[in-house]
Amino acid sequence: MSEYHRTTSSRRDIMRASASAMVTAGVAAVAPLDMADAAEPALKRFEAVAIVHVEINRVDYQLELEPRVTLLDMLRERLHLTGTKKGCNRGECGACTVLLDGRRVNACLVLAAAAADRKVTTIEGLADGPQLHPVQQAFIDHDAFQCGFCTCGQIMSAVGCIAEGHTGSNTEIREWMSGNICRCSAYPQIAAAVAAAAEEKA
Repeated sequence: MSEYHRTTSSRRDIMRASASAMVTAGVAAVAPLDMADAAEPALKRFEAVAIVHVEINRVDYQLELEPRVTLLDMLRERLHLTGTKKGCNRGECGACTVLLDGRRVNACLVLAAAAADRKVTTIEGLADGPQLHPVQQAFIDHDAFQCGFCTCGQIMSAVGCIAEGHTGSNTEIREWMSGNICRCSAYPQIAAAVAAAAEEKA
């Protein structure tokens, strides 16, 4: 009884053997492209560039970006404004909240190209030199942070919430700040800080 020998062949070997058999049989065949060789031209063909002119924290920028780059990645990777945090990267946690033309948005869900010719405010642009923004000061006064990872997004969302006029009660503040998750559960302090900052503004 002959011993059974198991041989292993790569997908490439099998495809080449099949192509050879087809040619031998008189059938016109095209040898399959190596997958790596096929992928390289595809990458080279992706040469689209968006010219994005945007005002960020009262400073004008003009950047060349791939159209797929998000506002979050532009801020963090190109401009090194790392106060805007990358949390879930799906628009669920609010850690990347910034103001776009004065309205709060999740930067991970906005393409950088969509911010062209608009005004963006990040946590780095709130303070006036050494003078903290009232919301920043209120967060300190009310101990409205623990680990601090969500704090920048919470503050930016609070600024938007106050500007929108959704600070009539603790319940209303909690409802309109609910898009920002605090894994440390400092929600009572956050709501108190927002209420105090809104009262000071009034």
